[in-house]
Formats: sequence, structure tokens, C-alpha cells
Amino acid sequence: VFVISYLGIALEHPLHINKTACALIGAGILWSVYALYGDSHHHLHSELAHTIEEVAQIVFFLMAAMTIVELIDCHGGFDIITKRINTTKLSKLLLLVTTLTFFLSALLDNLTTAIVMVSLIKKLLGRRQDRLIFAGLIVISSNAGGAWSPIGDVTTTMLWVGGQVTAIEVIQNVFVPSVVAAVIPVGLMVFSLQGQSVHAPATSVEVSRHHEIATSERNFIFFLGIGVLVMVPVFKIVTHLPPFMGAMFGLGILWLATDIIHRKKDVNSRRHFTLAYALTKVDMSSIIFFIGILLAVATLQHAHILSDIASWLDSTIGNMTIIIMLIGLFSSIVDNVPMVAASMSMYSIADYPQDSFLWQFLAFCAGTGGSILIIGSAAGLAAMGIEKIDFFWYVRKMSILALIGYLAGAGVYVLQYQIFGIL
Repeated sequence: VFVISYLGIALEHPLHINKTACALIGAGILWSVYALYGDSHHHLHSELAHTIEEVAQIVFFLMAAMTIVELIDCHGGFDIITKRINTTKLSKLLLLVTTLTFFLSALLDNLTTAIVMVSLIKKLLGRRQDRLIFAGLIVISSNAGGAWSPIGDVTTTMLWVGGQVTAIEVIQNVFVPSVVAAVIPVGLMVFSLQGQSVHAPATSVEVSRHHEIATSERNFIFFLGIGVLVMVPVFKIVTHLPPFMGAMFGLGILWLATDIIHRKKDVNSRRHFTLAYALTKVDMSSIIFFIGILLAVATLQHAHILSDIASWLDSTIGNMTIIIMLIGLFSSIVDNVPMVAASMSMYSIADYPQDSFLWQFLAFCAGTGGSILIIGSAAGLAAMGIEKIDFFWYVRKMSILALIGYLAGAGVYVLQYQIFGIL
């Protein structure tokens, strides 16, 4: 059932059926089958409640982050960046965008960074084909940038919170492989874009309204919006609350600020700068798609299919390097979170001490492996929703690049350990 619903998502454009419908129907059938043939109803309800808690945290975070980005956009905040990017070469612009994405994803996280950067390129590029290429490489760069930071990717955060890795060690040892995983795909695309020029987007009604806002107001909303997003990881570290609480808190602060700024304006003047208007621009279809795909993947976890796969890999292959690389590849098909959770439960920290090869290599592979398919990571799902990226377009144009970067980065990590450590 999961494979059929997955194919429905992948074949969205040929079938002319929205991927969200396939994800929701697949989730509904999977949970129904699990309820009819699974464990007791009490145990089932407990698992469903746990799944809803996990899904809700991601969805609430996504809604808050996307609304903050839209509110910045309503005020013309991204003009601060776009007006300072004056290159006319597509290859140079790609280097600037992906470099910013790589480091920003380590500071924020890969999901937030993907939302911000894919929204930003809409202001820079007029041709849809160019935007698709940039969006694909933003996904690859954000996942690579998040893998080496304890707050950059949810799987690295899981390993950090669980005590499998420490912040300093994972940054030191996973940084270079992550750079390789991003640089090779970007470098190959930069080479193919040589000589092409940037085509700016046509001026929209939204842009024409930006003159109605004072420059000081625009700057304030931009820096406050980016500031509250940057503070989400800090909020998590200080309070130990999940990231969605920090994002919602930040959204409330931004909402209050916009209400104060526009309080003296008449209703018609301030209507297009309110949070209520920003909410109308948020793509709810993408958010519901998130819910469907995460609910579907959860059944594979609760039915112990993912842990069985991990156990089968361990007993069949035995070689730890190959096993972790395969887990990274599986992360591009199903969500990397349950794959890492299964690995954490299967391998004991007593057998594999903190900061050992297994845990750091798992952080790299699970973080970057999701880039190989567009629905293999939260960043990819967000980009897919915002820019309406076709599954097979990504497979044709980006998957090979992501795979080359993934294999090269993995090779660099293994080589690092052979030179500086003991496997």
C-alpha cells in the first residue's frame, strides 16, 4: 500500500491527480490495515497519539515558518537582499545562493532555510526552469549544511540529544564531508550554466505595493522576522521545548510588531501587510501533504518494518560502512527520522561509544541521503510544495547530482577516519 501511494505521489503530473490526495488516501488505508490486523486497540491508540504528536510538531513549525516568510515578503523585506545581488550571471548567482543556504541551514535548520531560500529565488528569477534548478540545489545544500550541525537537521539533533554525538566532534568530523556533498553537485551545475544570464521576474502587484511601506519599517520587519527564526534553535537549547514553540512564539512577536506599525493606517492601506493576509498566501495543500506522508511513514515504523530492514541489513551485510550508507539511501525513500530512530534502538551506546564512527557517519548519511529524492527530506517536501517541483523532473535533473555528492562525501568521511581515527 505504501509503494502504491508513493507511486501515486511520484506520478502526480502524468495522472493529473494531486499528490496530497494520494498521500492522505495512502495514510488512511495504511492505518486502517494496521488497525484491523495489528495490536490491541489500546496500543494502537497510544501509537497514533504519539504519531500525531510528532506530526503536529513538524506541521506547526512549518506553518509558523512559512507564515513568517510570507509576512516578510508582504513588507518587501527580501528586497534588502535582492537589491544587493547585482550579478547578471546565473552561475555566480547559484554559487551565492547555495553558499548562503549551506551555512544558514546549520544556523537555523534545513527546513526553515529551504523555505526562506526557495521563497527568495522567486524574487530573483523570472524563468521557472531556472527556479527549479535553484530549488533543487537549495534542497541539496540545505540538507548538507544541516548534517554537520547539532541543530541543523532533526536526525543530527536526535543523535546529539540522545548522547550519541557531541556538538564539537560532529562539527569537526562531519563538516568537510558535508561541504563535499554540496560542492560537487553545485559545481557540476555551475559548469553547465556557464554563459547563461539571469532573467529577473516581472514586477507584480505585490512589488508595486512595497513603495507604500517606509524603508525603516521594511528593514525592521525583515531583521525581526529573520531574527525570530534564528532564535528558534537558541529557544530550544535554553528551554528544551520543541522548535515549533519557538517558531510560534516568534510568529506572535512578529504579529504584534506589524499590528503596532500599521495601527494608525486605514483598513484598506494595512490590509495587505497584516498576518491574516500573509496566511492566505501560505500553501495549505503542501502542509496537508506533509501530514499525509508523515502519517503514512509512521505506520512502517509502528509495524516494525523499518527496524526489520535495519536488522536485516545488519545480519545480511555486516559491514558497518555499507550498512550506514544504505540507511542513508533508504532515507531518500522514507523519512530519515524513523530510520535513525531504528538505528539508535538497534545499536547500543555501550557497544558503540559516544562520537564513534557509527554515530557520526549516521549523522552524515541520514542528513544528506534524503536529498537523492525530492520527498526524502522535510526540506525537499517544502521546496516541492512552494515551487511545485515534479517528482520525475527532480529524479532526472537532481538525483544523480545528489547521489554523486553523497557518495563522494561518504568517501571523504571514511578516508578521514582511516587517516585520523580507527574504524
